[in-house]
Amino acid sequence: MSERYYAPTGGHPPQTDLLTDRAIFTEAYAVIPKGTMRDIVTSALPFWRGTRLWVLSRPLSGFAETFSQYIMEVQPGGGSDRPETDPGAEGVLFVVGGRVTVHLDGTAHALGEGGYAYLPAGSGWRLENAGAEVARFHWIRKAYEPVDGLDAPEPLFLNEADIAPTEMPGTNGVWATTRFVDPADLRHDMHVTIVTFQPGGVIPFLETHVMEHGLYVLEGKAVYRLNGDWVEVEAGDYMWLRAFCPQACYAGGPGRFRYLLYKDVNRHAALPRRA
Repeated sequence: MSERYYAPTGGHPPQTDLLTDRAIFTEAYAVIPKGTMRDIVTSALPFWRGTRLWVLSRPLSGFAETFSQYIMEVQPGGGSDRPETDPGAEGVLFVVGGRVTVHLDGTAHALGEGGYAYLPAGSGWRLENAGAEVARFHWIRKAYEPVDGLDAPEPLFLNEADIAPTEMPGTNGVWATTRFVDPADLRHDMHVTIVTFQPGGVIPFLETHVMEHGLYVLEGKAVYRLNGDWVEVEAGDYMWLRAFCPQACYAGGPGRFRYLLYKDVNRHAALPRRA
């Protein structure tokens, strides 16, 4: 397993373990600790072979509204020739273990650890694990919101290792973001990035804003402030934050703290229609 990207492996705790853990579910945020991702809570999907997954978030009353997020575990020889059954769904893949090959428009794209793919809605992609080890990757899905006058974004196949992180102003590099998509490209209605804090780095104010968030901790540990509560998180934990949930964090070390971040961007707030 990679030392940079934590991924669950399942299993089952012994009867002698304590029942208490750090799982929290509130109307403003949720924390799903790595210890909850066991064999008994995996799911399966139509048209996928040799595959199981952990569902981290899904559209649900009182929970995620704009996206779903899975951790996929694909055995050697596994994959799908029809992975996405919703023609309106765009997707992002981020590989945290092993290798997969994504086939799109007659081209095979190999993605190893740190590999990123943006897959537009209706693109008809396929995926296989042609390697000898289990592959694990995040799959983030969102209903694409087209805008009249803007073209749909094209597919992207990248790797984190090839992208220089953008330092937050005035932080001397202790807080930085790896961006796979240009923030000025308004064709995109979601961003999936990697946020990195060096030990001692902080979000120095309570962010309270319109974006819905999904955060999966790839590496390290920190203390997060969520809607008035302090919670400890570590590699393998997942957090969901509803829009306007106050948030801040402190990375205490001893190593860096990194997470994969989803947020919805670049679109008008949907307004209710009256009859």
